[in-house]
Amino acid sequence: MKKLLTTTVSVLAGLAISFNVLASADVHLDYANTNINDQKSLQNGAKLFMNYCSGCHSISFMRYNRIGKDLNISDADVEKNLIFGDAKIGNQIISSMSKKGAEVWFGTTPPDLSLVSRSKGTDWIYTYLHSFYKDDSRPFGVNNKVLVNASMPDVLWGLKKTKSPEAFDQDVRDITNFLDYVGEPAKLVRVDLGYKVLGFLFILFILAYLMKKEYWKDVKYGKWRAKD
Repeated sequence: MKKLLTTTVSVLAGLAISFNVLASADVHLDYANTNINDQKSLQNGAKLFMNYCSGCHSISFMRYNRIGKDLNISDADVEKNLIFGDAKIGNQIISSMSKKGAEVWFGTTPPDLSLVSRSKGTDWIYTYLHSFYKDDSRPFGVNNKVLVNASMPDVLWGLKKTKSPEAFDQDVRDITNFLDYVGEPAKLVRVDLGYKVLGFLFILFILAYLMKKEYWKDVKYGKWRAKD
């Protein structure tokens, strides 16, 4: 009987999760319009993430000094503006919240966001951060249109109240842009290298074309002389 009850509960939980996933899949996602080459956006996104998100969410695939190097932020500024507590510049970025405390406050451990941009996409993150609404039936008084019954509070509500809609939208876009970078830091190098390679191939194409014309000029001249 106990085994049957456990199985039934598991199935019902699975169905509830599936229902939420399907419901989220039907939600229209707004275009994030992020640009990973916008260094100012990435820097602001890093600051906002560390101030509003890192208390609960880790990005354990990243280290503080890697962010500083990639985003052109000095070690001194990283330590002053991005590191809270006793973390060192070379440490991984781990939330200070304990798993036990997270389970008491949120009912679950907040997920690591290192790869959220790759698993969900930037449009999902951008829309999710915009989609909190008042719901007194929820523990934190808010719910989310993208992720129904999300355990997360609306941590950006202060920015939403104090900033213009345009400025708040840019902050959300910057956080999304930063998480896109975190998901694949090599993209910064890869995209830059891609432009250089394309430029090199374009120049090589021009040189090859000019060389081809020069060679064919001799071939055509040789055929003309042969007819004479």
